[in-house]
Amino acid sequence: YLGSCLCGKVNVKITGNITVLFTVTVLCEEKIAEHFATNGFVNADEFLITQGQDSLSGYAFKPGRTRYFCACCGSPIYSENTSDKSRIRIRLGLLDSDIAEKPISHNFVTSKANWEQLETSLPCYEKHEPGR
Repeated sequence: YLGSCLCGKVNVKITGNITVLFTVTVLCEEKIAEHFATNGFVNADEFLITQGQDSLSGYAFKPGRTRYFCACCGSPIYSENTSDKSRIRIRLGLLDSDIAEKPISHNFVTSKANWEQLETSLPCYEKHEPGR
């Protein structure tokens, strides 16, 4: 997979699969300023920043958890958790390539707006999907 930020300063390449993919409805404690965020986990050693490493800025929103974004346009690039260094989380909107994997669940469904209709064939969870 290939991806880039909005302004094109940061480019990434993923050489493996997106191993876990889920759709998250916004939870107030996440404070991501979006109503939906579609995220995927990739193996850290299969995620490469091919351009713009010096354009990244990070914010540690919790101890051991940092979100990285383009300092120029603000696009989210990836986040990491020191308790699981084997994988990172990306926002799938970063990707320029078509995505083969499909969502596996809706998470934080109790925070959805009252007018939202979710794809009911997917499992729905009040928090993260089981096993995470």
